[in-house]
Amino acid sequence: MQRVNCEEILDSVDCPASDARASLHDLRLINRWFGGVGTTRRMIERVSEASGQRHFTVLEVGAGLGEVPQKAGLQLGDHGITLEITDLDRFASHLRQGHRAIVADAMALPFRENGFDLVSCNLFAHHLEPAELGQFVDEAWRVCRCAVLINDLVRHPLHLALVYAGFPLMRSHVSRADGLASVRRAYVPEEMRRMLSNGHSPARMISISRHYLFRMGVIIWKQNH
Repeated sequence: MQRVNCEEILDSVDCPASDARASLHDLRLINRWFGGVGTTRRMIERVSEASGQRHFTVLEVGAGLGEVPQKAGLQLGDHGITLEITDLDRFASHLRQGHRAIVADAMALPFRENGFDLVSCNLFAHHLEPAELGQFVDEAWRVCRCAVLINDLVRHPLHLALVYAGFPLMRSHVSRADGLASVRRAYVPEEMRRMLSNGHSPARMISISRHYLFRMGVIIWKQNH
């Protein structure tokens, strides 16, 4: 299945606010039920096991409502791991009120070097073309102390079929259209490793794992573990 770079409605400044809200609520349920929260939780557990660290400051890029790190943090808290989360999105209307949040460009993060333990993103990487993904990772690498975490989809024909099958669960027509576009423009682990390994000296240590329902978890280690 070849990658196709399809534009997503939620990315557009022309997406009506009511449609955006409905789609973001659909994404919250999708992340909770179909692997999004679990993938981020397991990556943070792995970083904690490798580093011995039990508290992390987290910058969540392309956060939207910020449900993934929030729910992962609640689950991790049961195991003595705590998160201090800052959400970042380029649309103020996407961010959840009451959270620590900032409106900014993911390609030019307005933070100092090593400003957060972890820089994380969920369902964001597939929105970027290879050169853009490299630029984002360079920025995230600059800002993190421990690791960059990428939680994203795996492109696969069966995954596309599952999106069609899930249409009745989605309230928003934006979610249905964007769900198909997301799978078509997603990467596979081999592509992700190749893109993130190119052009960096010294080489970065990259761990890629597959998770429930065509999710991939990518850890780009800042510290040597």
